[in-house]
Amino acid sequence: MTMQRRAILAGAGSAGLAATSARVAGLMAAAGLLPAAARAQQAAGAWDKAAFDAKSLAEVTKALGTQAPAANPGVTLTGPDIAENGAVVPVGCAATLPGVKRLALLVEKNPNILAAVFDVTDAVEPNFNTRVKMAQSSNVYAVALMNDGRALYAMKEIKVTLGGCGG
Repeated sequence: MTMQRRAILAGAGSAGLAATSARVAGLMAAAGLLPAAARAQQAAGAWDKAAFDAKSLAEVTKALGTQAPAANPGVTLTGPDIAENGAVVPVGCAATLPGVKRLALLVEKNPNILAAVFDVTDAVEPNFNTRVKMAQSSNVYAVALMNDGRALYAMKEIKVTLGGCGG
């Protein structure tokens, strides 16, 4: 009897927490506490599903609306040579070129190659650091999507000793 009571209480608590977090997000949006871009994306349901579902570098760049990427020294990628834990691999991408509208991080051997996309405006320096999951040792790409439709990239091989995507 005690176990049933605990299961009911745990289920009710989880449902209440989920409803509360969804309600708080809705209230924040209604109160104008979310940035304008986040509100617009939330309203439109806008995120590039085709790009995140792509399985190759060429498919990602096509889904993002650019040409085949070309290597360029104006785009840089930072990350460890060897990552001990693929669940949290620190990587950074930057571009020193004028006319960058987006920076993307791609992990070639992940189930979904596109790991992150950062929108760049004149008010934002194209320099980002984050952590990505890596299933196995792989080439990682930083791709700068330019205003004129070009895609420029830098690549680095990162070796993973313990896979982070279920491996």
